[in-house]
Amino acid sequence: MAAIDGPRVQARSGKPKQLVVFLHGYGADGADLIEIGRQWRAFLPDADFVAPHAPDRCAASPTGRQWFPLTMRDPEERWRGCVAARPTLDAFLDDELAKRGFDDRALALVGFSQGTMMALHTGLRRKRAPRAILGYSGVYVLGPAQADEAPLAYEKPPAVLLAHGEEDEMIPVEALLMSANALADSGVPTQWHLSARLGHGIDETGLIHGALFLAQSFGVAVELRRR
Repeated sequence: MAAIDGPRVQARSGKPKQLVVFLHGYGADGADLIEIGRQWRAFLPDADFVAPHAPDRCAASPTGRQWFPLTMRDPEERWRGCVAARPTLDAFLDDELAKRGFDDRALALVGFSQGTMMALHTGLRRKRAPRAILGYSGVYVLGPAQADEAPLAYEKPPAVLLAHGEEDEMIPVEALLMSANALADSGVPTQWHLSARLGHGIDETGLIHGALFLAQSFGVAVELRRR
């Protein structure tokens, strides 16, 4: 199992109390999302941010990475991909938390597209629930009926927010409602945010909504100033 790593942004306060891990989409890499960490330092001054590169090179984008391959021809490839990639991501999270002396209640996972699939799949199977999972433009991947990799039943599940573009051409907006319903069925209450006229991406409103969600999840007071 290959180790993974990626770009980092240290806590603005110099004394981290939280860890926010960004999981990029198919064909990108950690550099695609780490800039969000720089923007969110104002909301989460005690958070370290890290955006690991996925372990595999992407066949469709040789300069990018993938958590697992996608052909869009196999209805179960997302499930098998999440299952296969999870141990690598779990090992990364364990190591990052151990370096800081944190447990999972100091952890938030933030994914985009394929990274959202990984954040939900892995985050809901950690021995202890993360504090929060924030997923942009993704979907909660359901396994086949015979799958034995069920989410854990947490006494206190993570806070979950799913954000999606109303005009997403890659993962249709219906995936948002399907995911929220499936998570609720698993005992994980879910908030959601829909961005009007947005395709497969993240807009400024979604970024602010996500930052406030994480701050609230960690119990960080945020003072919003009018411009």
